[in-house]
Amino acid sequence: MNHISARHRVRSVTTTLAVALTLTLAAAAGCENRREPSLPSVRDKLRESHIDGQPKIKIGVATTEPLMGELRNGVHSGFDVEIARYVASYLGYEGDQRIEWVSVTTEDRIPALQGGVVDLVVSSFSITEEREKLVSFAGPYFVTTQEVMVPTRLRDKIRTIEDLREPTYKVCTSGGSTTEAELAKHDVKALVVKEVGDCVKGIREGRYDAVSSDETILAGFLSLYPTEFEIVDMPFGTSELLGIGVPIGDPALRDLVAFALQKSYLQGRNGISSPWITAYTRSLAPYLKAEKAQPQPLNVPELVDFDDKAPTR
Repeated sequence: MNHISARHRVRSVTTTLAVALTLTLAAAAGCENRREPSLPSVRDKLRESHIDGQPKIKIGVATTEPLMGELRNGVHSGFDVEIARYVASYLGYEGDQRIEWVSVTTEDRIPALQGGVVDLVVSSFSITEEREKLVSFAGPYFVTTQEVMVPTRLRDKIRTIEDLREPTYKVCTSGGSTTEAELAKHDVKALVVKEVGDCVKGIREGRYDAVSSDETILAGFLSLYPTEFEIVDMPFGTSELLGIGVPIGDPALRDLVAFALQKSYLQGRNGISSPWITAYTRSLAPYLKAEKAQPQPLNVPELVDFDDKAPTR
């Protein structure tokens, strides 16, 4: 009787242990299944992007916009160019020998991205809903406003949007720009040319009376001709958010560019001299009326950076 009772007790304990072990393993498996998947890395995104394996990265920039994008004596310079260099370096394309610079006008930017002529566009490219149907954007990396620049001979005559509507004044702007649409919205008739530089040249030759564009672009020409022009602040409406254009079919590349801009933004917020601050100080800072700071990029993915050992949560 005692042997039978002992066997029952042993069997009962064994069964209990087995059930407990099964429940423990099931619970562990449940926790494992509920655990969030590991974050993708920057390297993973690079392998997904169309630039993976390319010997050079092709970047569309302006070449006739002082302070923003200019080609002088064979060297590209300006705020946009410095931002482009930083992003290219982060993506593994260190130095101008790894970058193929492609000159693009305002009207060329979207076709160049759609046709594979460039991998990125960094050229005073305002983010708009209409453009986002055709290309992707990372950013913004700068916030600017639309302004008007007039020759000093007319600085007392052209002060308001109503003045621009006067048929006696010829207002010029670049085609395919947000400025062209904004002027039309305010019933200002504008003569459209290929580049803002053409407007400035036309004013100096007496063919136009005013030019309207982003403050950053106008500041560049004001730096060239400080005694000939004046920028007039006019209430055109919303701010312009400048972004980096990316082919719409490459979300991985867009995420990488956004992540690079975010890294610069966080460095600046932490009091470190960021790539953005360096680019701004070298170019635009002395010529803009108000001090600027890098805006926080939107829709930035969580990624494991090159120098991160593991994601932090």
